Amino acid sequence: MEKILAAGGIVENEEKEILMIFRRGKWDLPKGKLDEGETIEECAVREVEEETGLRSIQQGELIDVTLHTYFEKGNEIEKETYWYAMKVEGDQKLVAQSEEDIEDIRWVKETELPTYLNNSYPNIVDIIEKYYDKSNQVN
Repeated sequence: MEKILAAGGIVENEEKEILMIFRRGKWDLPKGKLDEGETIEECAVREVEEETGLRSIQQGELIDVTLHTYFEKGNEIEKETYWYAMKVEGDQKLVAQSEEDIEDIRWVKETELPTYLNNSYPNIVDIIEKYYDKSNQVN
């Protein structure tokens, strides 16, 4: 089994909305594979920038790590993804990375999330729930 390391983020804007991308028929979060020579934190920010067009991303703490397996060209692949809390300020133009099959990008209010998560992946639902659990805790 091939193992892939990846990183991404849950990006929140000043309106407390989170960024979701629509790729291959499902709502997802921006993420991607670790490049040689970069840290997992650098990977998370780079991938979010590439897939969404956002800049000046403030990276926060690690939310959690997810594992999932899938098949690609007949090979079983295990993907280990590191998810970070991120924030952006200002009204930035969103640019969907079409070469990564991203068709749409939206800022989603917490109250609208169930609609999006009904057409998402189990690990995305889990990581968003963990994000809101952590952000609602009082330190």
